[in-house]
Amino acid sequence: MTLQEIENEIIDEFAVFEDWMDKYSYLIELGNELPELDAKFKVNENLIRGCQSRVWLTSDFKDGKVFFEGDSDAIIVKGLVALMLRALSGKTPQEIIDSELKFVDVIGLKQHLSPTRSNGLLAMIKQMKLFAVAYSKIGQ
Repeated sequence: MTLQEIENEIIDEFAVFEDWMDKYSYLIELGNELPELDAKFKVNENLIRGCQSRVWLTSDFKDGKVFFEGDSDAIIVKGLVALMLRALSGKTPQEIIDSELKFVDVIGLKQHLSPTRSNGLLAMIKQMKLFAVAYSKIGQ
């Protein structure tokens, strides 16, 4: 699936819910479905700086694509991690670098997240893009 197709799918899923309590519940559900990150990866080097809750993110580069794994100790944030992994994991470094992640605005995440969660989401996206930039250098 292309990034655009994944974004459209996420937008469609969130469009089903009319109020934000339902959307938060759906985020929690997505977080609950996210496999727990192996404890060996829950180390300081993998923590995302700028998140109020703890968010761990790891990456791997295989066959020209970046694969992410992540986790959080906060239930709504873990749902945000699940969304970002779904959107960006398995994409090429250039796709990740070029991604605008319009679904974040379309589904209303920026408006409805607390400022600290919103900052954490931006920090997570920034870290994923930094991994992609690093891996893009390998591919050259």
